[in-house]
Order: sequence, then C-alpha cells, then structure tokens
Amino acid sequence: MVQQALIKLLAAAGIGSRRQLAATIKRGGVKVNGKTVVNYIHPVDVQKDIVTIDGTAVVLNSEKVLYLMLNKPKGVVSTAEDEQGGTTIFDIIPGKYRSVRLFPVGRLDKDSIGLMLITNDGELTFNLTYPRFHHEKEYLVHIQGVLTPDQIMNLEQGIELSDGRTSPAKIKTVKIKPFNYSMIIHEGKKHQVRRMFAALGYRVFDLKRVRIGSLLLGTLPEGQARELTSEEVKALKSNVIKVGNKSYHPA
Repeated sequence: MVQQALIKLLAAAGIGSRRQLAATIKRGGVKVNGKTVVNYIHPVDVQKDIVTIDGTAVVLNSEKVLYLMLNKPKGVVSTAEDEQGGTTIFDIIPGKYRSVRLFPVGRLDKDSIGLMLITNDGELTFNLTYPRFHHEKEYLVHIQGVLTPDQIMNLEQGIELSDGRTSPAKIKTVKIKPFNYSMIIHEGKKHQVRRMFAALGYRVFDLKRVRIGSLLLGTLPEGQARELTSEEVKALKSNVIKVGNKSYHPA
C-alpha cells in the first residue's frame, strides 16, 4: 500500500495551486472516505481512498489516463456499486477497462439513458462536475402534453425547487420519438430535469442525455462504450481556460 500526502496528490491532479488547496483543506472542504480532513499531509492511498472536495469526487492520478463514452441503458445505475445488487455501469463496460480505477463524470438516474463520460482524469472530472463551472448538458425529454409559452418561459428563467432555484435553461421542441423536447442545463442538482417538469405538473416518461459540453453521444448503440478520440478529449479540455490560479469557461 503506497500512501502520499493529501495536498501533494490534489496538486498533482491539477485541481488548483497548493495555496488554493491548502485554504480549501483548512476550511474543511476536503473529505477522505467521508471524513473531513484538515491535515495537509494526511496520508492517502490512491488505490483505495475516496477524496471529495465540497462533495465532488476527485480522481487521483493513475498510470494510464482513459476516457470512455458510454450509452447507459435504462435500469443500470451510475455508481460503482448498487446497494440493491443491480447492474452498474462498471458491469457493462468492456472487461479490459475494469482493472482501471475509473469514475463517472456526473450521474444519470437508474431510469434515464444516454451519454456518460467515465475517466480517471482528475482535473477534467473536477472541472466538468464542480458546481461553479458551467458546462452545458443536453437532454431529450418525453412528456405527455404540450408546454404552454408561460411554462417554457418558467423553465428558461429558472424553477424554484426544494434545494434552491435552478439557473436559466434552454428548451425547444423536437420530433425524435418518443421525445418531444430538448433541454439544456449547466447544473447537476439531483434528478433536476425530472423535478423541473414535475414542478409544472408534468411527468417525464423518458429522459436521455445526448451531450456533455462539446461531447456528443452520436450514434453509439445503447449499452455500448468506446474510448474518446484525441480530438474529443482536446475539445472537452479546451472549454476550461486557466488564468493564473483560477479556471473559468468562455462564454
């Protein structure tokens, strides 16, 4: 078991400068295996320990960096293990990738389908999932009925949910059976799209994610996975511009 200092591993993952990371650790924003750690040199085993910053999982450095796109089927959970003993995304990816410690970049609920990005690139995972970064995620939505202009405006301006008001969204009608709407958001509240429609009195029967940032699901068959091309990885990373010790996304 090889252990390294917490701050050293976080810095190596490219998440921020040591000064920024030290401040985050000091204020209690970092947890190791669910427990808050305020010691900069707390020993971490990169093969076993789970590190989070403000609730977002951090992928620590591995020997080989992998980027997988998966078209998740319905009934499969997005976590490494299912408490109910069901099928997970790691059960359906090709066997040759299962020996690598990979993490999903964001999640889809069990009943949703579509694009999932799975990787061990710590910096990219953090930048795509940390709440302050506004990467677009596009979903196809199937509801029964037709939204009124006022309801569309409500969705676009933000919906008040139990955990706060959503940021403005983009919505348009589509004719892609069985889906009748496309929605673009840049947040990651739990079951957000379903809850936004539920707030207007609509049940979402089918939900499919088709885009994360610049990454498109395309024609990848359901249940299948493939490695991203170098061009796709470059495009995803180019959405984050670093200025000094801060990162931001271009408009």
